[in-house]
Amino acid sequence: MDLNALTDFQLVATHGGFGRASRASGRSKATLSRRIAEFEEALGVRLVERGARSLELTDAGRLLLERADGPMRELAEALAEAMEGMEKPRGQLRIAAPLVFSQMALGGILARFQARYPEVQVEAVAEDRFVDLVEEHFDLTIRINPRKDSALVGRCFARDRLLLVAAPSLRTPAKNAAQPFPTPAVVMPSYRDGDLWSTGDRKMVVEPQPVLRLSSLLMVRDAVAAGAGVALLPQSLAQGLIDDGKLAVWGIVGEQVELWALHTSRRLQSPKVRAFVDFISAQYPSGWFVV
Repeated sequence: MDLNALTDFQLVATHGGFGRASRASGRSKATLSRRIAEFEEALGVRLVERGARSLELTDAGRLLLERADGPMRELAEALAEAMEGMEKPRGQLRIAAPLVFSQMALGGILARFQARYPEVQVEAVAEDRFVDLVEEHFDLTIRINPRKDSALVGRCFARDRLLLVAAPSLRTPAKNAAQPFPTPAVVMPSYRDGDLWSTGDRKMVVEPQPVLRLSSLLMVRDAVAAGAGVALLPQSLAQGLIDDGKLAVWGIVGEQVELWALHTSRRLQSPKVRAFVDFISAQYPSGWFVV
């Protein structure tokens, strides 16, 4: 059934004629008359009797008006409530995030977000894997340096960078040395034997000699601070120990690391997703990821 045609019929029937319905709605009499005629044709029944000066409902017209009045009013109220609900963040928000970021920062961010938006119920999953937002029913994911060809869209909310760090007791290599400097190293499983670590200005090149292979950056940080060797660590993760004098910075390695909040589409973006992206971006006004 054409709900627009039913709405037009209600308009004409409740106002008792095309003229009054036209003045009330601002639509032309000809348009309303044509729409009612098309509606009658589609139903296969006459709904109104058109007189020279008046309009009378047929029995079928009166029955339709009586039966449709309640449901159409409920439908209008439901649509209004749905539109109002879409203007305010509410409902369940499922987020996937990397493990270290979750351990370092996400809990506090989510607590503040929920206090700001109490009608949003947040579920966060901390895993170091690429989730499928659609298949796994996530609203949003936080990723580090996402692929440029990703089907997801979003915003870079903070930046970080990799530092070459070691305990102050570990011998520091000379800059501009002719050969890479071999030194004990704590590495992640992604490290490939034979890789070299060099600072951005290439004034220092280190040849890691892995003594520990650890799957957690937090373990890497603690092992390096205990003097196990040199490692690559995000500045956000190492800064506290650097400030306390427990880690020494040998240099900056590579390009900046970007943290992105990603979702499936900009079109008809839900208020809860939009609110969270805005909120997490506001947590880092300097643009740098700091704890």
